[in-house]
Amino acid sequence: MKENWKGGNMLNPLPVVMVSCGDMENSNIVTVAWCGNVCTNPPILYISLRKSRYSYDMILKNKEFVVNLVTKDLAFKCDYAGVKSGKDVDKFEHLKLTKEESLYVKAPRILESPVNLECKLRDIIPLGSHDMFLADIVNVSVDKSLIDKNNRLKLEDANLITYSHGEYYSLGEYVGKFGYSVKKKN
Repeated sequence: MKENWKGGNMLNPLPVVMVSCGDMENSNIVTVAWCGNVCTNPPILYISLRKSRYSYDMILKNKEFVVNLVTKDLAFKCDYAGVKSGKDVDKFEHLKLTKEESLYVKAPRILESPVNLECKLRDIIPLGSHDMFLADIVNVSVDKSLIDKNNRLKLEDANLITYSHGEYYSLGEYVGKFGYSVKKKN
């Protein structure tokens, strides 16, 4: 038996990322859980932000940002970046996170993040409480420790976290690979 509720945001868990924006001199980090892939070719992702967020205008001005994946070790810093405003604190400095120059955008990458996706703004879609920023992924930087001897990305070794109903969780155990339900047994 199920109970019916009014329509709401029940798609969970979600990835949680730290989005860095601005440039090497004037930057900010904002935590975002409203994010995801939109298209494979060309590679496009989205983040959704409230207009009231300090980072909103920085992204609007420079038309670029970096999506930095978050590990369990970065969870505390990620949470802080989501509850403190960049108007009041330099989050890179306060959290002792290292700004790293990006290759194709002015926004800095977060060195401590295992994967950084450099993004150029494609479009902004006003939706209500949040606006959706669609962006082309122009570069992906991956920590070499996550690449095995066969040049395969071992993202499962990064200890990434997820966000669900206001709480952070480590990703769980391996269940199966895409297509395993129809794979022929030898």
